[in-house]
Amino acid sequence: MESEPNGRSVGGWKRLAAATLVALVGCDAAVAGGVTPFAPPSQDTSVLFRHATLIEGVMAGSQRDMDVLVVGDRIRQVFRDVAPLPKAAADATVIDLAGAYLAPGLIDAHVHLATPPNRRQAEAEQRRNLYGGVTAVRDMADDLRAVGDLSRASYVGEIAGPDIYYAALMAGPDFFSDPRTTATSAGGLPGQVPWMQAVDDATDIPLAVALSRGTYATAIKLYADMTPGLARRITAEAHRQKLRVWAHATLYPAKPSDVVAAGADVLSHACLLVREPDTHVPRWVEPHNHVDLDQFRSGRAPSLEPLFAVMASRGTILDATVWAYKRTPPSPGAPPGLTPPLVSGGCDDVVGGAITGQAYRAGVQVAAGTDSVAPASEKWPELFHELSALVDQAGLTPAAALRSATAINARAAGQERDMGSIEPGKLANMIVLSESPLVSVENLKSLRMTIKRGRVFRRDDFVPLEEGDITDMD
Repeated sequence: MESEPNGRSVGGWKRLAAATLVALVGCDAAVAGGVTPFAPPSQDTSVLFRHATLIEGVMAGSQRDMDVLVVGDRIRQVFRDVAPLPKAAADATVIDLAGAYLAPGLIDAHVHLATPPNRRQAEAEQRRNLYGGVTAVRDMADDLRAVGDLSRASYVGEIAGPDIYYAALMAGPDFFSDPRTTATSAGGLPGQVPWMQAVDDATDIPLAVALSRGTYATAIKLYADMTPGLARRITAEAHRQKLRVWAHATLYPAKPSDVVAAGADVLSHACLLVREPDTHVPRWVEPHNHVDLDQFRSGRAPSLEPLFAVMASRGTILDATVWAYKRTPPSPGAPPGLTPPLVSGGCDDVVGGAITGQAYRAGVQVAAGTDSVAPASEKWPELFHELSALVDQAGLTPAAALRSATAINARAAGQERDMGSIEPGKLANMIVLSESPLVSVENLKSLRMTIKRGRVFRRDDFVPLEEGDITDMD
């Protein structure tokens, strides 16, 4: 009998998914034919979540005895529990959340689902994320042929997974000697495919951005081997064509302040900020000098104060990826590009956390992204590790860490109009918890259910990953 990777037969899995869907949201259209067992409910479906303690996401507090009316895939009303109910809620299916906490769905601001493409692993990661409360992710440039199909499959409900918002990559020509670019450009030449383009001063930037946009990416990622002037030209054109710009914090030779001045919306990797004091940042192919990290360990580096002041005033977001430095610490002297920190000299989660804490105290918005994969034995999303690192290493409060994973991450992904908080008109992306995440981020493990686009996924229905589901962890 044909089986899914989790060990269930395909027929058994589809029957379980269909039965669960009917029991929880009554979405007959999604079940028809068993093609899209995880689809959002139809627009004539109303569900009222009653008596919850609401953590709406923008502010740090909570409100007791609140109701949220969901119609189809969106939030219709948010109101204090009353009797009789508003007319719009009179015929809704009721889910009683007395004693529970209702918070916005979580967002992971830094994942890689297809470097290289591995469909089994990507679907396993997506399933673990969704049943752990993650309703959207920001994919930071992979083989977009694979990511695009995963995005479609998650959106229509063929697979259980968060929505995916993703970037096409641009970098200088020298970057494309990196073996990862070969793995993500199969069938084409690295640097000469629309989702991974080599650019320089002679490039037709409007055309390059249009090619990126044609992949259905919502952003361009600036990676490396890029001057300040080139970063400015790409960013200006990307914004003109309504794309976000997500950039590595140092582009070798462009330094962090250059990237901020260029207008990038989000800077990734706290450890890449250590290049800000350098009078000369090496190009991608030049020898990379040792960085003295002691100046950053206190979280009060004078050299970073002007940078953070500008980032705070401009609303530039820092995608810190603190946990990634603990997950895969670099070897001293390792060449750039082969480890997540992208900096020689042994930058780790302690230094990355100290830098992130300094940015947070300076008013910089900190996003919660993982940039690393946990083994199959891990039952909870990787995002939980990053939230713990933001609290333990960077000094964020649990409320601030939760805001990083919701409202700030929604803005980082360019999706703040649709997600990040529980408000009328936004997508019904929410989580139900037994304990308050404002007390401890560990309380996210009291998750009862995830609601994604109005579709309920109960934690008890999660099928843990198996050995062999996760094979690419670098």
